[in-house]
Amino acid sequence: MSFEPAIPQKKPYVLEGEEGEKKAWCSCGLSEKQPFCDGSHSRQGTGMSPKIVVCEKSGKFAWCGCKRTKNPPFCDGSHNSL
Repeated sequence: MSFEPAIPQKKPYVLEGEEGEKKAWCSCGLSEKQPFCDGSHSRQGTGMSPKIVVCEKSGKFAWCGCKRTKNPPFCDGSHNSL
């Protein structure tokens, strides 16, 4: 049986990031520190892992909040069809 990620919100988390900064995007939707991982995937036994990203430039990023993006970890508008 596979785990269906939770949907923390049906819109992106638009947050600032700095060039070279390393982020761990939550893919399971259970983290209390959305959109980033807090280890909930391990504690809940989801079998999922965070998506590790190094910001290529400084600026605002639209991190997927619905966990249904086809371009993880970034929002691709998939929340519009939920």
